Amino acid sequence: MLRLNDKGLTDKAAWEASGVKLPLYDRASMIKKTLQNPAWLHFGTGNIFRAFIAPLQQRLLNDGKTEVGIIAAEPFDYEIVDAVYKPHDDLALSVGLKADGSFNLELVASVAESIRADSGRNRLDEIAASKSLQIISVCITEKGYALKDMKGDLLGVVKAEMEHGPSNVKHTMSLLAALLLTRFKNGSAPVALLSLDNCSHNGEKLKSSVTEIARAWNKNGFAGDDFIAWLEDEKQVSFPWSMIDKITPRPSEVVRDELIKRGIEGMELLATAKGTYTAPFVNAEIPEYLVIEDNFPAGRPALERAGAYFTDRDTVNNVERMKVTTCLNPLHTALAVCGCLLGYKSIASEMKDSLLKSLVERIGYAEGMPVVVNPGIFAPHDFIKEVLEERFPNPFIPDTPQRIATDTSQKIPIRYGETLKSYMKRSDLNAGNLVGIPLVIAAWFRYLLAVDDELNPMELSGDPMLDELRKGLSGVEAGKPESYKGQLKPFLKNPALFALDLFEAGLGEKIEGYFVSMLAGKQAVLNTLAKNLSDSRN
Repeated sequence: MLRLNDKGLTDKAAWEASGVKLPLYDRASMIKKTLQNPAWLHFGTGNIFRAFIAPLQQRLLNDGKTEVGIIAAEPFDYEIVDAVYKPHDDLALSVGLKADGSFNLELVASVAESIRADSGRNRLDEIAASKSLQIISVCITEKGYALKDMKGDLLGVVKAEMEHGPSNVKHTMSLLAALLLTRFKNGSAPVALLSLDNCSHNGEKLKSSVTEIARAWNKNGFAGDDFIAWLEDEKQVSFPWSMIDKITPRPSEVVRDELIKRGIEGMELLATAKGTYTAPFVNAEIPEYLVIEDNFPAGRPALERAGAYFTDRDTVNNVERMKVTTCLNPLHTALAVCGCLLGYKSIASEMKDSLLKSLVERIGYAEGMPVVVNPGIFAPHDFIKEVLEERFPNPFIPDTPQRIATDTSQKIPIRYGETLKSYMKRSDLNAGNLVGIPLVIAAWFRYLLAVDDELNPMELSGDPMLDELRKGLSGVEAGKPESYKGQLKPFLKNPALFALDLFEAGLGEKIEGYFVSMLAGKQAVLNTLAKNLSDSRN
């Protein structure tokens, strides 16, 4: 049997016989050089990091284009490090899922060290102080950047950390600010903070949050004016924007069983106490896109030789808007909330439903495409065609609407709000004529009632606003349209939730109407979608 650790890696012939592609470099030498002269510190040890980012660096190591790997730190769910990274000597199996059911298997060894941010703070300070460090990257999901709640009030932990300084911080943005302060005090060498999260203007969001904390420390006497000047100098500390795209679902039992058949031990699935679904392996689709603003004052690895695109900020912004507001993310969210309500357990199976396929085609091609700017790197029409005809329908991507429905409140403003704002700016477009987008927004509120379309209880996915949203919907009952007494109005008028007032956009009453229709009884969601999508084609 094969074991995923350094000792097990010595049996190269057995690994290759099992169909696993092995690293081509001397891992011990890589680790030694990385620890001595760290170049890349990454926060967020989750699945997409192991499926996409770590393999990129491995390609450079394999080709002799670099001699160092990545140091991976976990700022939130420390159980990932304890239960997955450490027992396997920071190795991972990356499984690429092809549409014909076959796998690409690669043993990824480019992580030189894994660190818990709580117990490893001293080590993180050492790395931050290293002159050799070029990049601090983060992949922690959109909610990890938030310093304030929906009302605009500072989160309690952030407020306390602003007042008490950088010595004992827990919020990831506070930790990054603290590490930058450490770097400044130890020679002030330049560095790039690179967001690799799937959200609009991610570099801008990262800079805003880190800078707000740093300014509070300056005001409260924990950091000098010279630190703020250094932090805000793009030639010293940059915050490149990026667009990342690779569908990476939770580890699959089917993949686990296949790995066991191939003689690989210890492939158990794990759900951590904080709700992370992980395993010693990670499974993902084959297509992948990473577009990065080329702004790295301390230098960077040649990731363009591994498949990444480096370009200017405007191009990154156009690529990101194309993907996040039209060609993928809003379609994913539509399938997520509707799929949960209609009882689906996979995105691929939803794409066999002609009604749901019609819904996402309408949102993408008819409603989103008119406001997309062609980024030039790849054409929007080609991108969305690949999404709808190859990526989403892949039956071997074990992705679920339940996973995609996680944190929907954090995604809605970008995935739909940006398109709606573009409509409002254009004299030749009328947001009031939209059908697909308001149907999805209505379906999301119907989903929040935690009752499916057959009026059976339904478990909701995690969301930081879940309690607040459900409290606002108090009194509304699925199956009882008369129970609606205007409960949606405060939400639909809230720019923090949708990036604009939906009544000003001409959609408030339409969404209310769809929502009430979806309350009518069993299969009311299905019937509402069918009627309105059919009407929109006539």
